[in-house]
Amino acid sequence: MKASFKKHILKFIIPGGTSRGVLKNKTSYYIILNDQKSNVGFGEVSIIKNLSIDDNETLLENKLSQLMGMIMQNNEVPKSFFNGFPSLLFAYETAILSLKSKNSFNLFPSIFSAGEKGQRINGLIWMGDSDFMISQIKIKLDAGFSCLKLKIGALNFQEELKILKSIRQSFSPEVLEIRVDANGAFNSNEALEKLNLLSKFNVHSIEQPIRQGQWLEMADLCKVTPIPIALDEELIGISKNRQTELLEMIKPQYIILKPSLLGGFEMCDNWIEKANKQKVDWWLTSALEGNIGLNAIAQYAFTKNNLLPQGLGTGQLYSNNISSPLTIIGEEIWYLPNSKWDLSFFDDV
Repeated sequence: MKASFKKHILKFIIPGGTSRGVLKNKTSYYIILNDQKSNVGFGEVSIIKNLSIDDNETLLENKLSQLMGMIMQNNEVPKSFFNGFPSLLFAYETAILSLKSKNSFNLFPSIFSAGEKGQRINGLIWMGDSDFMISQIKIKLDAGFSCLKLKIGALNFQEELKILKSIRQSFSPEVLEIRVDANGAFNSNEALEKLNLLSKFNVHSIEQPIRQGQWLEMADLCKVTPIPIALDEELIGISKNRQTELLEMIKPQYIILKPSLLGGFEMCDNWIEKANKQKVDWWLTSALEGNIGLNAIAQYAFTKNNLLPQGLGTGQLYSNNISSPLTIIGEEIWYLPNSKWDLSFFDDV
C-alpha cells in the first residue's frame, strides 16, 4: 500500500463573514491511498480556523505523516490514534471507503450517486453589510431556493432584524424557510430577548445562539425559546459516552451533524441513533470541505433519508476547488456521473 497526503489552500470567491471573523481561504489536506491492484482512495482533512479542535497545522501534519507510515507498513490503525483529530478520522474513513469502492468517488451507492435524484439543500448567506446580504439573498431566491440560512451575530442586531423584516415583507413562511446561525454570538443573559425579537419573523431555527460549553444555560434556553434551537459547535469534542448525557440535559430541538468536526460517519451514526431515541431531529451539513469531502458527506446524507434541507451547498464557495460531478440545480445538489473529476491537482503525488 502506498499512502501520501497533499495540502490544498482553498480560496473563497467571496470572503465568508461569520461572527468569528471573515474567511478568505481555508486549508484542506487530501489523503491518497494506492493499493497493489491500482485502486485509489481519496479523503479530505478539512479544518476551520478557530473552530476545529485539530486546528493546528504543525500537529496535524505530524499526525498525517505518522498515519501514512502506519498505512504503508500495513499496521492496524487504532481508533485511539485519532483522539483529538476528528477531521483526520473523517478523512481516513473516507479514503478507506474510497479505496474499497468500485469507483473511487461512489462511496455510498444510491440513486443520488447514480445521478437519478438530487437532494434539497439550504442556501447559505454570509454576513456582511445589509446591501451585501440582501444581494446574496436575491441571488439565492432567483436560483429557486426555498430555504435560506443566514449567518448573524456580527452586524448591529437591529440591522439584522431589518434584513429579516425586509425578507418577510416579500416572502411568507409558506414560501421561504429562514434558518439563522449565530455561531455562539449571543451572551446568555441577552439570548432570550434576542430570540423573542427574531421570532417575529417566523424563523425556522437558530443554530448555536450562545457559545458552546454552557450546558445549563443552553438547557434553560431550550425550555423557553420561541425559536427551535439547533446545537452545532456544542457537539464538537463530545465523546460517544457523553452524547446521551448532553441530549438529555439540554433537550435541544435539533442537532447539526458535521462529519469533519465530529469525527466521521461512525460518530454521526451514533449521534443520529441517540438523537432519534430522544426524539431530537437533525440534519447534516458540510464544514467548508472542498468537493472531495463534500461528495462523501452528500452521498452519506442521502442514505439517511432525512427530508429536511441539508447544508451541502459549500462546493461553489472556492475559486480553486477540485472540479467534480457535484452541481447545484435549483435548490438541490446533484451528482452527475457523466461529468468527470479533474484530478490534475494530484499529478505530482
